[in-house]
Amino acid sequence: MPDRLGPPLTTPVFDRLALIGMGLIGSSLARVARQKNLARHIVAIDASEEVCARVSELKLADTVTSNIAEGVRDADCVILCVPVGACGSVAEAMQASLKPGAIISDVGSVKGSIVAQVAPFIPEGVHFVPAHPVAGTEQSGPDAGFPTLFLNRWCILTPPEGQDAEAIAKTRAFWEGAGSMVEEMSPAHHDLVLAITSHLPHLIAYNIVGTAADLEAVTQSEVIKFSAGGFRDFTRIAASDPTMWRDVFLNNKDAVLEMLGRFTEDLSSLQRAIRYGDGEALFNHFTRTRAIRRSIIEIGQDSAAPDFGRQPKNSAQ
Repeated sequence: MPDRLGPPLTTPVFDRLALIGMGLIGSSLARVARQKNLARHIVAIDASEEVCARVSELKLADTVTSNIAEGVRDADCVILCVPVGACGSVAEAMQASLKPGAIISDVGSVKGSIVAQVAPFIPEGVHFVPAHPVAGTEQSGPDAGFPTLFLNRWCILTPPEGQDAEAIAKTRAFWEGAGSMVEEMSPAHHDLVLAITSHLPHLIAYNIVGTAADLEAVTQSEVIKFSAGGFRDFTRIAASDPTMWRDVFLNNKDAVLEMLGRFTEDLSSLQRAIRYGDGEALFNHFTRTRAIRRSIIEIGQDSAAPDFGRQPKNSAQ
């Protein structure tokens, strides 16, 4: 599987692209949009003047502003790269400035809540194509982004029923230009799938690392000193942006609680097998779950190399 982006597009997907929120995802989109010629003019919008100044220093965009209404004016595509809980207020702030025919999208890992928040502020003649790039790191801020973040990763589109086919096609073309593989599904189905593949693992990681932190004083620093690879992976996940993940859990509550209930039942079964020495049940469970890891490697979503083949981000740029 290639580890680098292909040549720039001959014709940009969008003439004017506005990115609201210049953290990891927003700054990575700016970088790949520039490198692949996905947009002729890139506008970076962030509420923080400090972030705006840094974006200007890094030359990530042609225009940088903290004013949402001014930033989205004349944009052909606006992508909300803000925490899930902020999408509604951002949509309201930009509503009056959107031009007819513009495409509004986002990068949130919860879709049902975002559709409910944003759709009421989409004017007639403006298209709404929610998206979720299933990619990220535990880092945040404009310096954390890199152009290959989306390379060979899935981006899920969840357009509401009746959405304009051309707008969906252009959104797909943008993400494919960024290196993503694109899939479409309903917002409700997306939220159920991501609850088990992303949201629940993060919740478990936060819990395990929190338990270890409580135990740290008791063991006189031995938890950190003797951290094995499994615990280190949990700490990487648990280092993710707390604002983003707070909003994810609050806005995908029903699906997460459903998956958490199933997880708790399965965990109780393992607890029972350990308590009563049921080695066969443990072996069968571990064999079945090991096959999942192999399947992920086979479809190219990770590597069997040491440290999962992960390299410092600069080596992939």
